[in-house]
Amino acid sequence: MLGDDAELTAALRAAQDGDETAFRTVYRAVHPRLLGYVRTLVGDHDAEDVASEAWLQIARDLERFDGDADRFRGWAARIARNRALDHIRMRGRRPAIGGDETELTGRPAESDTAGEAMEALATGNTLSLIARLPQDQAEAVVLRVVMGLDAKSAAETLGKRPGAVRTAAHRGLKRLAELLACDPESGGGLDALPPQREPRGPAVTSASVTHTRARTQKDM
Repeated sequence: MLGDDAELTAALRAAQDGDETAFRTVYRAVHPRLLGYVRTLVGDHDAEDVASEAWLQIARDLERFDGDADRFRGWAARIARNRALDHIRMRGRRPAIGGDETELTGRPAESDTAGEAMEALATGNTLSLIARLPQDQAEAVVLRVVMGLDAKSAAETLGKRPGAVRTAAHRGLKRLAELLACDPESGGGLDALPPQREPRGPAVTSASVTHTRARTQKDM
């Protein structure tokens, strides 16, 4: 994992110049969080395949990207979200995330602060509790906290105003704090970096992505 955004930006620049080692570095730095975001949209079963499709598009279009590490994360998230929505439409089903707020009615948490939910994200539990949130809150929380996007980049990804994303993220974090307090044993909370599983079927790897980039450049 890269130490900071300056290092990731440098690797990104090198990858755009055709450095395959740099591209693998970018992939390793961004993929775990991107996969976590995709899981909140399509569920665990299909997440790796959808993330694979997203990385193939990222590799194909990387030369046209303009920006630093933070903008890259937002750009990658938008691509992943579009691929996830395409997948959902193709399967004819609703997004994996959602939820019913009524489960919190009459169950006040001992502490109602978003800060405790943020701490849970940082200490690493599971993304499963995010699935209990309404879709707008779940996506806002994952993009802002897990992907690390600022409000503007998250808003661009979701096609909303930054203020609306901030509000959704704040409400989502408050509800997560309540869920953690009401059911502290349910999977242990929220994992910002879910462990990667072995790819299934055509799931992408950094090597296959770099091969695709090379093939695409050759055909241009």
